[in-house]
Amino acid sequence: MAAIPPHALAKARELGQRLRAHRIDRGWTIAAAAERLLCSPTTLRALEAGRPGTSIGLLLNALWLLGQVDTLDLVAPAPTGLTANRRVRRAAGKTAKGVISDDERDF
Repeated sequence: MAAIPPHALAKARELGQRLRAHRIDRGWTIAAAAERLLCSPTTLRALEAGRPGTSIGLLLNALWLLGQVDTLDLVAPAPTGLTANRRVRRAAGKTAKGVISDDERDF
């Protein structure tokens, strides 16, 4: 977790604050919301604090519970080649960015 850039950590904290605002807007206490999410109040506090070790499954469940799960469509939108139902092509024999080749796996 120490390798997470400060800017990304700040965004996680902002997301946690928005989740907290939605919870408060509904009038739910930490205990009531944690019970609905099937987690402990401590875990919900960690989620609302934007701690990066919190489960993404819990985040998804919280967004669903708050009626905000569809907002995930705005997170990291797909490249235009994919959104247009076109296949993104790469040169033959080249490995896609971020993919580890078989040569790199042999250590």
